[in-house]
Amino acid sequence: MYKLAFRHKSLSKELNNGARVSNERLEYLGDAIVSAIVADYLFKMFPIKDEGFLTEMRSRIVSRASLNKVSQKLGLDQLIQTSTEGNNVYKSMNGDAFEAVMGAIYLDKGYQFTRRVIIEKVIQQHFDLDELENNDTNYKSRLIEWAQREKRNVEFLLLSEVGHGYTKQYVVEVLIDKSPHGKGRDYSIKGAEQNAAMKTLIELDTTKI
Repeated sequence: MYKLAFRHKSLSKELNNGARVSNERLEYLGDAIVSAIVADYLFKMFPIKDEGFLTEMRSRIVSRASLNKVSQKLGLDQLIQTSTEGNNVYKSMNGDAFEAVMGAIYLDKGYQFTRRVIIEKVIQQHFDLDELENNDTNYKSRLIEWAQREKRNVEFLLLSEVGHGYTKQYVVEVLIDKSPHGKGRDYSIKGAEQNAAMKTLIELDTTKI
């Protein structure tokens, strides 16, 4: 099961019945477990904060970018089995493997053991909650809030999709009152929107926003 947690879908193994096996099922389970444990932890750490704050803090901890970094710090990235065909780069595979490992630990050791691992070995050692609380990295939300204050209309337009399969990326452009501004590119539409919003904020001068 732990070996399976490190088998990326690009190197999935075909069984006799034709089914292909990779770490995707464990990743699915781990994603739910990690999210629940982080939500519970934050709920108890911030007893007077509202739902919006807790949701934003959880999203910052369990974001693919954050889990990719944690996976590298823990050395999990060194154990991942993946296809090297075409020199493909799979941007989310480190975070995916982290979630898959947490799913495997949950199945092997149970919820309470997994909770201790995530809180004591991940959150408390690799996240500064004070810094995380004060670090506003949701560029899309900041841009939308600015537009609402200034009574401007903001749209995120999907321009194109580049590449195929696991290497496909999305290109998004920000329109302000139908006028084009920053463009962003990422392996997910949400990531591309964040990149486009960040570039737009820089263009608009974020010191004034």
